[in-house]
Amino acid sequence: MRPLKRHGRTTRRTVIVTIAISLLFAWLLSATVLANDMRVIIIASQDAGPYKDLSMGFQQYLSSRGIPISFETHSLQGNHAKVAEIFPAIKNKTPSLLLTIGTLATQAALKQLPDIPVVAGLVVDPDSLLKGSKATGVGVEIPLNIQFQWLQRIMPGAGTIGVLYNPKENRAKVEAATKIAHGLGLKLVTREVEMPRDLPDALDGIAKDADLLWGLSDQVVLSPQTAEPILLFSLQHRIPVSGLTTSWTKAGALYSLDRDYSDLGAQCGELALKILQGSNPGALPPVPPRKVVYSLNLKTADHMRLDIPQPIIEGAQSVFR
Repeated sequence: MRPLKRHGRTTRRTVIVTIAISLLFAWLLSATVLANDMRVIIIASQDAGPYKDLSMGFQQYLSSRGIPISFETHSLQGNHAKVAEIFPAIKNKTPSLLLTIGTLATQAALKQLPDIPVVAGLVVDPDSLLKGSKATGVGVEIPLNIQFQWLQRIMPGAGTIGVLYNPKENRAKVEAATKIAHGLGLKLVTREVEMPRDLPDALDGIAKDADLLWGLSDQVVLSPQTAEPILLFSLQHRIPVSGLTTSWTKAGALYSLDRDYSDLGAQCGELALKILQGSNPGALPPVPPRKVVYSLNLKTADHMRLDIPQPIIEGAQSVFR
């Protein structure tokens, strides 16, 4: 029996050694891949602050992992003509990966350089844009349930939420939002706005029902041209608005949710690291922003006689008084 027992121990030892060698080989292979001269090219659609913050967060994340990567950055400056100027040169450099920031840069990369892995940031609809391609990314949309949960924190007394929307752009999203809101104990009151001239009647129709006007991203309803009449309506009827950006809050919206753009860059960096280590980008589903920041306008709150919880005030990224 002892020789059999010794044989069993020998067999187990052999298996353990084999597994250890296999893991070591896999680690050495990964390290060899990462040790090669790797070039990551960053292409931004614009030069604006969020694009720069995301790019910096991305570079800082990968650099903090001790990976020898050279970064090269380009900006399309919102100009479609720059695509033909920049992309042929990028193709000749055979980068290991592209970080594209914004829809213009992402669409151009997927079309011009389909064989190079892409991590995309600041894309409004990454699921449809990146589907079936050699790409993944981090979207810009804050999930609807997160938006409503923040609404309840900032305005715990709000039960009926008004929303104006263009049905061609947002019908499906409003239907989804209605179900999510109901699950959180909220009621959505909706009005369709097919053209900007429909806005006054839609606002009047919602005035007596809504506790708050939810700022849903919509090219017809919420634009630089419609901001003033919406905010004037809000102040006159004492119906607060949740805006789209800090600039909306500064102009008179009660609050706006936003993303931490440096953290968005870190999220893109996490996806990039997986790809550089051998993961298939098509197998990495796009993810939403994980960190929400917000701004508050306390002057608007005072005008509307709203009592904002003190922890909410203290947690705001920007407060306008």
